[in-house]
Amino acid sequence: MFHTIITLSYTIPSIYLFLRFWQFYIQKKHRIWFVLVFALLFTLYPLSGLFDDRAEGGFGNIIVAISDYLLPFFLYLFLSVLTTDLLLLLNLAIKIIPREKLRERPLRQRMMMIIISLALLVVIAGVINFNTIRVTEKQIVLPGKSSDINHLNIAFVSDFHLEEKTPIGFVERFVSKIRILNPDILLYGGDIMEGFSEADKMEEFEVLLSSIKPGFGIYGVLGNHDRSFRNDTSDFYSRSGIIILKDSIFIAGNSFALAGRNDSRDERRMSAGDLLKGAPENLPLIVMDHRPTEINQLSETSADIVLSGHTHHGQMFPINLITKKVYELSYGYLKKGETHFFVSSGIRLWGPPVRTVAKSEILMIDIIFTTD
Repeated sequence: MFHTIITLSYTIPSIYLFLRFWQFYIQKKHRIWFVLVFALLFTLYPLSGLFDDRAEGGFGNIIVAISDYLLPFFLYLFLSVLTTDLLLLLNLAIKIIPREKLRERPLRQRMMMIIISLALLVVIAGVINFNTIRVTEKQIVLPGKSSDINHLNIAFVSDFHLEEKTPIGFVERFVSKIRILNPDILLYGGDIMEGFSEADKMEEFEVLLSSIKPGFGIYGVLGNHDRSFRNDTSDFYSRSGIIILKDSIFIAGNSFALAGRNDSRDERRMSAGDLLKGAPENLPLIVMDHRPTEINQLSETSADIVLSGHTHHGQMFPINLITKKVYELSYGYLKKGETHFFVSSGIRLWGPPVRTVAKSEILMIDIIFTTD
């Protein structure tokens, strides 16, 4: 169903684009070339699925690399053309530009260049935004109960989607930022890996990630993409210094408790209530749940903080408008009952390497524990 939606979302706007460029912007003498170029660009995306992402070099890698940017380009080209058409319809009523002027070829050519340039600029800005790691800082106050600490600094990162195409430089920048931020604990909110565990870069990722040494350690949960592997990836996590919590609770001495839930696709996943019954009542409780789909259930438990990812906040406009409708909290912060919910937009993405909504973020949560 998901791939059907993606295919329709790609095909229907593309048909609209073809017809509008054919009718309004392309001269008759250039239409054969237009058909050839448009057909080539349109078929690159479905054609890219025939090639293995892990193959090095060659024509296939070029196809895959180009197709990564075609989806967002076609999306914003479609939105630019649609907006222009709406303005043209409005112009029929208010008649700012005379109809005779709109028939002039030089004006239509300038309009076409502006539309294409605007779509390209949006994609370029999205690429820059995607590759720029930003830090989001939050501070909350919680009852410390009988905790022996009065302060905890959490670094939360979701949706890394590490794979062969992930640049080593990006992971190096991430590690460098974490070292500067110097959190007390580092948490991964799922979808840590993407692809195959035997990808050539995995050993380099393991060395980089394992060099991070927070005082309370590094913990994570598995997301829906972590579960798509054909091979066991537990060695990657252990070599990277990440302890995966699978429907289990870690108790950090007399400081706090940390629970990690299995992904909601796991039919054996425990309910939030059953899992958290095992949490100590005398310590602050932090919960990691990859998808923010059970906010109501978790707000009725003893959880003080719930950390999620998965949504990417839609990644690109206007998809973020859909995720806002699907999730009660698609991105940001919400307090429900006595529970504080945080949803990160993720450090990286799955799919096109373009982010026009939100940011590639490290979420830093500064918790101050109060005494009764």
